Amino acid sequence: MKNLYIYAVIIFVFISSCKEDKASNEKKQLPRIAIAGLGIESSTFSPALSTEEAFHAKIGDSVFNRYPFLQVDSLQRQRADWVPTLVGKSLPGGTVTREAYESLVTKTLKLLEENGPYDGLFFDIHGAMSVVGLDDPEGDLIERIRAVIGNHVLISTSMDLHGNVSERLAKHTDLITCYRMAPHEDAIESKKRAVTNLIDRLENGKEKPAYKAYVPVPILLPGEKTSTRIEPGKSLYAKIPDITKQDGVIDAAIWIGYAWADEPRNHAVVMVTGDNKEQVEQGAEKLAQNFWDVRKQFEFVAPTTTLDESLKLALASDKKPYMISDMGDNPTAGGAGDVTWTLQELLARPEFKSEKGTSLIYASIPGPEFVEKALEIGIGGKIKAEAGAGVDNRFAGPLMLDGTITAIKEGDVNAGVEVVVKVGSIHVIVTKKRKPYHHLSDFTNLGLNPKETDIVVVKIGYLVPELYDMRGDWIMALTPGGVDQDLNRLGYKRIQRPMFPLDSDMENPDLSVRWISASDAKE
Repeated sequence: MKNLYIYAVIIFVFISSCKEDKASNEKKQLPRIAIAGLGIESSTFSPALSTEEAFHAKIGDSVFNRYPFLQVDSLQRQRADWVPTLVGKSLPGGTVTREAYESLVTKTLKLLEENGPYDGLFFDIHGAMSVVGLDDPEGDLIERIRAVIGNHVLISTSMDLHGNVSERLAKHTDLITCYRMAPHEDAIESKKRAVTNLIDRLENGKEKPAYKAYVPVPILLPGEKTSTRIEPGKSLYAKIPDITKQDGVIDAAIWIGYAWADEPRNHAVVMVTGDNKEQVEQGAEKLAQNFWDVRKQFEFVAPTTTLDESLKLALASDKKPYMISDMGDNPTAGGAGDVTWTLQELLARPEFKSEKGTSLIYASIPGPEFVEKALEIGIGGKIKAEAGAGVDNRFAGPLMLDGTITAIKEGDVNAGVEVVVKVGSIHVIVTKKRKPYHHLSDFTNLGLNPKETDIVVVKIGYLVPELYDMRGDWIMALTPGGVDQDLNRLGYKRIQRPMFPLDSDMENPDLSVRWISASDAKE
């Protein structure tokens, strides 16, 4: 009986040990996935330069804060052994300095080298970064990453649909996708899709897709003309899901491209990835042809006119607030954000000279020296100081703002310090650093009530959802700046030609698939 007991104990210990070994092996078998990426939309037509500070780089576990779907208790987090390295995201701006780019890339490569090896990499980029003296920065970055982690590692890339896809970027990534909505309400969803595609391929053992179809489409249009809220963008992007549902197709994507940079890669692109060559090829060529067929139907997402006509419409309207987009210097598209031309025009108008005149909020103009003086004076004090045109003074110089300080707010992640000065009936928001105003709380936190204001002028193109829902009426003003909507005025020298709409009478292009070789294919 004693021997039976001993045997039972031995068997129990053996089984328990096996279970522990199995659990340990299962844990070891989780794919090891790194996270890295740099994102910015930078205009080469703006005199502004973007520095390393603008990227607010996150390193290590702080990277997870960018991804709600990778929190500790999330399914995606549990499906892999994650190694976050460096992810930097900047507000759109000017060309990135070479020093900033090399510093961020060097840090990324060092972290990847120190923490390898990897089964996969989630490559989170925008796709419209310009760097001083360097073409195709995202292509350069992924190529340098490959030199560290190896060509066998599966890379899944997530992008903005206003990014650019060069053949070099397409080669060194294995899986690639981009947003399907503009405004980008599906940004997190798209990043999650990129991660899901990556983990699925690692788990099912299929890994690198057999086929990557690439179709360059010679179209270069601004985002304000290609919103998916309206036709033809709405129907064009609605065709993507049917293609991705086909067996043998992993993902399909359409990149509008970025219109305010002058590089050969700046144009639209369609890519489809998968294991069924016929389905992948047909899907890519169908989307590319559909895009080309509707090219002449793209129009601005809202009515456009001169600033003068915009103000006439706004002053005659009884709808509050009447939103005016000051588009030419839109910081969310890469403008310097400190062009004073529009504000100069507003301050000269008689309708806004008196405190009891038509109420208007102007958001916003950077003026670090103005802000410093305002901090010394305090709320309620009178101030007379210059703001704006510290970077882009091509259209108007710095403006003297003479008024009363109604609010000061410190600690904003983008603006640093925000000051509201009332000049006549205009509340001007002056910031230490440029900041786009997207949310109702951006205004109410400064004691402003845009819903009860006659006119709200924002440095933006198409309205983001919260402003769009808040509008009484809306018009987009064709103002000057680094992201001028009149593309013919920009003076492209390096993009591939012919290009629609710059060459509106161009012949139909060859929209057949270019097959992109796998990242580990021997040349």
